[in-house]
Amino acid sequence: MNKSTLLRYKGYVKTPSLFKSNDLTHVDLLELPLTFKSLDRDSDFKNQRLGKLVEEFVFYQLKHQTSVNWIIENIQIQKEQQTIGEIDALFYMKEKPIHLEIVYKFYLYDTLESYTNPLFYWIGPNRKDALCYKLEKLKNKQFPLLYKNETKHQLEDYNINIAEVSQKLCFKAQLFLPYKRDDINIDAINEQCVYGFYISYKDINLFEAYKFHIPEKLDWLIDPHNNVEWQDFNRAKDLIEKQIKENRSPLVWLKVNNTKFEKCFITFW
Repeated sequence: MNKSTLLRYKGYVKTPSLFKSNDLTHVDLLELPLTFKSLDRDSDFKNQRLGKLVEEFVFYQLKHQTSVNWIIENIQIQKEQQTIGEIDALFYMKEKPIHLEIVYKFYLYDTLESYTNPLFYWIGPNRKDALCYKLEKLKNKQFPLLYKNETKHQLEDYNINIAEVSQKLCFKAQLFLPYKRDDINIDAINEQCVYGFYISYKDINLFEAYKFHIPEKLDWLIDPHNNVEWQDFNRAKDLIEKQIKENRSPLVWLKVNNTKFEKCFITFW
């Protein structure tokens, strides 16, 4: 197992649940241990997409719990030879059948728009994703998928009584606040999910004294550390500018000194 995989898994494990209760999700939350123990030496995580890699991590963590008996994961539900959705996982926990959906997101607190619902402020770094959109999709599409006739038909071989299945959500997230704004109220969700800040590219010169590291997306899970290739401000700015011109907001690590690091998004907006 390579070191990157270990660091990514550790980063996933320690990421808290975005929600403190199920009041906002309307479905029970699955709370997993936040402390890293170990990984089997032969552990093999193959996915190169961050969301799918996190699913593998969740499956690994669950399968190592003595109360869990695994059924199936990543079930593609078909209707007339077309995929209409996917169920992330089905398993027994303490002999009770569970349908689990898994989410891992990076959200920034929007300051360009005003909203009546405090949850609307949390958007993806490229402004194409939003917390409220994801919650609606879970409520109206992903969880109801279990009860469709096509799903019942595909699960017949597993001898599962759909009426007995409990549905749960594992929703982890890293949150980023506007640079040097301490007036943001995030009481509705878990403040322990705040991992850093974001700043517009037009203000990037504020960090000209720092070193930069631009991690690949799978490494967004990792806490900044010193053992990477650091770049000076001008080189990093050139690389970041290329993404900005494509309306992408990269995540970067900032090296303040040998012991202090920051995690932030540089946004195109």
